[in-house]
Amino acid sequence: MKALHTRSKWALTLILFLLILSLAGCTAIVSDVELVATQMKAEVTGTPTAVPVTVPAATALAPATVTPPTAAPVATAAITATTPGTSNAGTADQMSLATAVRTVAEIVKPAVVQITNEQTQFDLYNQPYTVPAGVGSGVIYDAQGHILTNDHVVEGAQQLIVSLPDGRSFQAKLVGADPQTDLAVLQIKGSNLPVAQLGDSHQLQVGDWVVAIGNALALSGGPTVTVGVVSALGRTVQEPGGFTTQGPYLFDAIQTSAPINPGNSGGPLVTLSGQVVGINTLVAGQAEPGVQAQGIGFAIAINSAKPIADQLVATGKVVHPSLGILYVALNPAIAAQLGINQTTGVVVVRVISGSLATAAGLRRGDVITAVDNVPIPDDSALAQIVNQHKPGDILTLTVLRGGQTLTIKVTLDQASTA
Repeated sequence: MKALHTRSKWALTLILFLLILSLAGCTAIVSDVELVATQMKAEVTGTPTAVPVTVPAATALAPATVTPPTAAPVATAAITATTPGTSNAGTADQMSLATAVRTVAEIVKPAVVQITNEQTQFDLYNQPYTVPAGVGSGVIYDAQGHILTNDHVVEGAQQLIVSLPDGRSFQAKLVGADPQTDLAVLQIKGSNLPVAQLGDSHQLQVGDWVVAIGNALALSGGPTVTVGVVSALGRTVQEPGGFTTQGPYLFDAIQTSAPINPGNSGGPLVTLSGQVVGINTLVAGQAEPGVQAQGIGFAIAINSAKPIADQLVATGKVVHPSLGILYVALNPAIAAQLGINQTTGVVVVRVISGSLATAAGLRRGDVITAVDNVPIPDDSALAQIVNQHKPGDILTLTVLRGGQTLTIKVTLDQASTA
């Protein structure tokens, strides 16, 4: 009875409050009173009651809405991380790139060798002794143990020592070298030799990721792996020459941002699929006095290197066409000395004695402005045109000599290298 009386008492009190509040129109206070009444009722009856969740009042512009909580926020973040164009897209891409580079290194690095060029010197008593004259790189590209590298890596060697990352060393045979393309092929004999797969450099596009592998700075512990992109394709670059000779032109070279250092020469440039698409050869020098170029290296495209390697394996040499002259690009200073207004072309600085160019009548100081009616803007253009022909082909040269324009036909010589 006491419990029933208490409930009635609280019920009458609640009715009285509601009547007063409804007359005043204070709905906000009603909510509070309902909450208090509910709690008081719970205290009396001993029944636990959940406290209702109230939503703050919205602005007058729109009704208040309750947004259901979103499920699985972690999964949403994961999707965002792998979606291109989002703020987290780089994370997944970087992890994917790192995995690909690691895989490439595991597959190709065993076939990348260190080549030590040993040459004979003489001591004070004129006694010969052998010393390492330089270290470069190379890549084993077939099961017969043939190694593709640069000519300047093996130039002048009395002995060539090839060291594999697995610790084995071999005395290598020089199969053949071609200074004009700066390529050479060595061979070693051994069992279970690792072999790198050659790819198709014609499939490369600017922006493709590539990996350079080689014995940078001859550091101990195996080849160095660096990463970059294909910065440009089809470059023509000239290597440094000697005091009396011009360095060879490299045509269709791959420009890359992958760091290349001394010792990398002859090593492979590799795609993320693990295929060799280039032979790392040189880096850009100074952009201007005191300013070293950054992030510009060059590799000989494998589609240009493989035919040269095949010729070297087959015959030990490569036959190239030769115009029979040495020349430099025309510049304003030379043009002024020659008294001509021509601004493009090449200047003959020497006609090789006994060459077909001598028989054709070319002279020192002649300015070649066109070949087969194709204008020659610089010396690399002339070299590329000659390189596209074979010995015995006849070229028609447009030549400025003094104030006259001459047409001279020249038969290409054969320039062979062993």
